[in-house]
Amino acid sequence: MQTFPSLYKGMGQCFTHTLRRDGVRGLYAGTVPALAANIAENSVLFACYGVCQKAVAWVTGAKRVEDLSTLSNATAGFFAAFFSSLTLCPTELVKCRLQAMRELALTEKREPERIGPWKLTRQILRQEGVAGLFRGLTSTFAREMPGYFFFFGGYEASRALLTPPGKTKEEIGFTRTLFCGGVAGVVLWVAIFPADVAKSRIQVAGSKETMRKVVLDIVRKEGFLALYNGLGPTVLRTFPATGALFVAYEGTKQMLHSVMD
Repeated sequence: MQTFPSLYKGMGQCFTHTLRRDGVRGLYAGTVPALAANIAENSVLFACYGVCQKAVAWVTGAKRVEDLSTLSNATAGFFAAFFSSLTLCPTELVKCRLQAMRELALTEKREPERIGPWKLTRQILRQEGVAGLFRGLTSTFAREMPGYFFFFGGYEASRALLTPPGKTKEEIGFTRTLFCGGVAGVVLWVAIFPADVAKSRIQVAGSKETMRKVVLDIVRKEGFLALYNGLGPTVLRTFPATGALFVAYEGTKQMLHSVMD
């Protein structure tokens, strides 16, 4: 929906056409690089988030990381996303190309080739070199860094609002943590979706155009709302996914603290 908006009128049509043409397997195109991207990105992101929280606490004079304000936590998330972008870009590029392979073939009036993530990665390296795997890195930075400012800011702000009097944010429980994580994911994607659309088009087409030019072309040819093509399914996916992510993160952090302390 992001890269070929003229082919589909909405999420339902995209879903049924993919299911009819490619079967259930088609709905899971790009799963391996998507898993690799998520595991790599989140491990680096949360590790660097902790380091950046300590750095921000030192700069602001906060005695403990727990004393950081919502703005300070958001700033730590902004800087942590720089490092996670370096791991995310190559795997995201492979995922985007695998997912858009059939549509790309249709627009070029040829049969789509059957190819897996490892073969596609070798093909990119052979044709474009290592730099080819980092196509769209600038737009990944432009998406991830402001996005994770809103992501961690939204999470911490939600936790602060839902913390009962006399309790800490770590004591709000499973359901509220799940909800706060979901809010963080929605805030993230609404804030960064135009940059994500531009990044996807750059990566799928192998374009060397700047993100600014791609965004301006989309607005001029397709209208401003084209920058939000595919937002619906993304929000449906992200609320439970990021809610579960933060439940796992907080639970793991508490368990490790209890073991190591």
